[in-house]
Order: sequence, then structure tokens, then C-alpha cells
Amino acid sequence: MGRGALLAWTVIFAGTLLWSGIAPKDRLTWVLEVAPAVIGFVVLAVTYRRFPLTPLLYWLILLHSIILMIGGHYTYAEVPFFDGLLESSRNNYDKVGHFAQGFVPALIAREVTIRLDVIRGEGWRFFFIVSFCLGLSAFYELIEWWVALLSEEAAEAFLGTQGYVWDTQSDMGYALFGALAALLMLRRWHDRQLRQHAPVRGRE
Repeated sequence: MGRGALLAWTVIFAGTLLWSGIAPKDRLTWVLEVAPAVIGFVVLAVTYRRFPLTPLLYWLILLHSIILMIGGHYTYAEVPFFDGLLESSRNNYDKVGHFAQGFVPALIAREVTIRLDVIRGEGWRFFFIVSFCLGLSAFYELIEWWVALLSEEAAEAFLGTQGYVWDTQSDMGYALFGALAALLMLRRWHDRQLRQHAPVRGRE
């Protein structure tokens, strides 16, 4: 990214994080929800010069971070405009978050495996990325379980099950759909950006 785009990215991230942290619904839930975005920001800052990503991926990571920050501010069960969406009695903003949990990591895994020349076969790469995203989603569900065991007070807000017995399975299903959608819809766009901005190791 150019300096102007980098500045805009940073301002949007910092501004949204600041807004998110002002009087959130539940402070502990806010910390838990925005932590991945903050950790991601640190990783991107450390690796920016040594391993810069494609602009497409930077903007997708920003979008995912904003989704996390909005969920952290309101809690996923109480985000405005999502009550009763899809003719449901529950707030479905958490499904947006889990879709993004598959969509964005799929492009991250794709970029890393291509640029480091880890997996050359397109079919095997597709299989690995989808499996990686499902594993990541399952691990996040385990984290939610551990938090619920350690803190009953924050469990309901962080889990966001809203009484839905199949919430864990549907969360992983949305992550799977997100990963498949990213790989099928953005492959050509991503390939163009890889050729322009990110040479593959050993093929520079």
C-alpha cells in the first residue's frame, strides 16, 4: 500500500477501536472480542516492511477488525439493525463475524502459502486452506468454551448463543461458507494483486 492508503487504513482502525472502547456494553467482553484485531495490528506492523501483503488483503483485514470491534462494543447479541434479520428471533450479527472468520483467514492462508511456495498444487492448496479455516473456527469455539468455564459473568455475552442449541455448529458452518466464498470469488483478483505486489519466493 502507498503511504496515503496506509495512513487512511491506520486512521480508520484507530478511530473504530477508540469508538468501540468508549462505554462498551461489557468491558470484559470488549477486551475478548477486540483482542484478535489488536494482535493482528501488531503482527501487521511488525511484518509490514519484511513481508508486506497485497492491498486487497490489508483492506479485508481492516474490514474483519471493524466487524470484531462493533461486536465488542455492543456484544454480538445486541448489535443494532440485526435483530430479527433473516426472519429469525435472534440477533444474527455473530453470523457475520463467523462468515468473516472464514472469509478473511482464507485469503491470508492463500497468500502465505503461495508466496512462500508451501503448496504448489491448486487442489491441495484449496483443501489445506479450507481445513485451516475450519480448524481456526473450531479453536475459537474452544476459546469461547474456556472463557465460559472461567467466567460465568462474561459467558453469555461472549458466547452469544442466544438460546440457539446449534449455535456452535452453525458458527463453524458460516466460517466454512466464508472460506469457500473467498477462494471461489476472489481468486483471480487476488492472483493479479500477487503478481503486482508480492513476488513468490524463489520466483522473483
